[in-house]
Amino acid sequence: MRNKSPQKQMSNKANDGVIRIISGQFRGRKLPVKDVQGLRPTTDRIKETVFNWLMQDTRDAKVLDCFAGSGGLGFEALSRFAHSACFLEMDKLAASQLKANIDALKLTNAEVVCTDSLLHLSKNPQQQQYNLVFIDPPFRQGLAQQCCDLLTENAWLDKNALIYVEVESDLQPLQTPSNWLLLKEKAAGQVLSRLYELQ
Repeated sequence: MRNKSPQKQMSNKANDGVIRIISGQFRGRKLPVKDVQGLRPTTDRIKETVFNWLMQDTRDAKVLDCFAGSGGLGFEALSRFAHSACFLEMDKLAASQLKANIDALKLTNAEVVCTDSLLHLSKNPQQQQYNLVFIDPPFRQGLAQQCCDLLTENAWLDKNALIYVEVESDLQPLQTPSNWLLLKEKAAGQVLSRLYELQ
């Protein structure tokens, strides 16, 4: 996830960090992350919770990682043998690092689209629908609600798709589509994690 403000386009190399893949074929691998404004990688603790929820559903999943940022969620899914992953990321530096990490892992089933996620989702999918979607948008901008609406309105979701949403814990309840069933929910500090299933 990253902040969508374009003000800071340069990475501070001294503060660049890493994410760690916690399980699967790339377990223990550390991937570089650019220090771009507002980028807030999902913590290992939250990733562990999310992928425990998804334990039976990641293999062979077609993944869409909205507001990808570090790509931590998408890479974790690929490590656990997801079929493919598409990373949406607006920041050019972050998108370039995602591509470099895909190359480093020698992945042939992942792509990065450098775009505004909401603009991208405002169109109908050109090739395929997705059955595992990660929504981890910048906080305090109301983007989660818009993203959920666009996924449904423009038919991005495959039958029985699973949708993970990570938002600030004090956010007003999302008005999710009526055919989204809340399966799991957990608050950890300032972060609220929810998993939905398309009915």
